[in-house]
Amino acid sequence: MLTKDQKEKYMKLAFEQAHLAQDQGEVPIGAIVVDNSGNVIGKGYNRRELDEDSTQHAELIAIRQACHKMNSWRLVDCSLFVTLEPCSMCAGAIINSRVKEVYYGAFDPKAGAAGSVVNLFTVEKFNHHPQVFGGLYKDQAAEMLKSFFRQIREKQKEQKLSSQEKDNG
Repeated sequence: MLTKDQKEKYMKLAFEQAHLAQDQGEVPIGAIVVDNSGNVIGKGYNRRELDEDSTQHAELIAIRQACHKMNSWRLVDCSLFVTLEPCSMCAGAIINSRVKEVYYGAFDPKAGAAGSVVNLFTVEKFNHHPQVFGGLYKDQAAEMLKSFFRQIREKQKEQKLSSQEKDNG
């Protein structure tokens, strides 16, 4: 089990990845994979819009990098830190890559697959069940997402008003 200081350190790194996504207009979600020695072996942030690819979630990018670094698809003694509860696609990748522990920030009531909508990590028939710890820095993670979507709505509202003014002018 990781110490509180280690969890804080790795979650901060996941938030750094989320900020990279936000800086590029992506939903601010970041993830990192840490090996059992404490080395970051994978990192990623949402790139769905940038790459026009629905599979470019932060977790999948981080897992891909970690597998490449480990020269194996098995991440048996690794931990994943992500700013938002994994969706079903990412939960499947976590299970299939044998990640040992998952730490996530905000809960996702619309797509969360670690308990909010469904819990894929507890399906008995699956051959791997990572330990899952949700709500790590959940307020900070939730606020980051709320702020991002608030800004998007404000921009859309401004664009609509501007368009109406042009039509009326």
